[in-house]
Amino acid sequence: MRLVIARCQVDYAGRLTAHLPMAPRLLLVKADGSVSVHADDRAYKPLNWMSPPCWLTEEPGVWTVRNKADESLVITIDEVLHDSSHELGVDPGLVKDGVEAHLQELLAAHPDTLGDDWTLVRREYMTAIGPVDLLCRDGDGTHVAVEIKRRGEIDGVEQLTRYLELMNRDPLLAPVQGVFAAQQIKPQARTLATDRGIRCVTVDYDELRGMTSKDMRLF
Repeated sequence: MRLVIARCQVDYAGRLTAHLPMAPRLLLVKADGSVSVHADDRAYKPLNWMSPPCWLTEEPGVWTVRNKADESLVITIDEVLHDSSHELGVDPGLVKDGVEAHLQELLAAHPDTLGDDWTLVRREYMTAIGPVDLLCRDGDGTHVAVEIKRRGEIDGVEQLTRYLELMNRDPLLAPVQGVFAAQQIKPQARTLATDRGIRCVTVDYDELRGMTSKDMRLF
């Protein structure tokens, strides 16, 4: 991973256009080729980014990042304050706690808990930034990305938002709706999810476990 702190301006051109004026920012270049631009006023969400597959061209004072859709991210650098590269190796990935992992397993076995006539497409559907817990189809055949947490907080909503932004760029999946499922959902997380068009579902772990027990009975 390469970390560059620089005074820069950023211009994005694609389906929309966006401009970030000159200011100190952190530029992350990851081993998968992705490039993201960060400020110091938020936890982890970048100001702008380009997801892989994309290609970075460096010229004096200018970085240009392009993807296969011919979208471009042009970073004009006035001054480099820091530039370093680090080998992080293979990440073992997120290990869910026992309840959260079991919730995913139970909802995968009973997707109709989330909506009538729902079907499971795949568990751990991989995106460029990580796996979505469940990819389902609703009764109308629309794809739905489901993020599952034991406790639903704002971080989980942000995570699902990033997945949805990527998945809705895929013409084979779009449109993709979002569902945020948890045993408990904090009011702030529910408000943010609703504002972003994500449906919140509170799931009863004990009830889901009971459904599985009934399925296993012979009589």
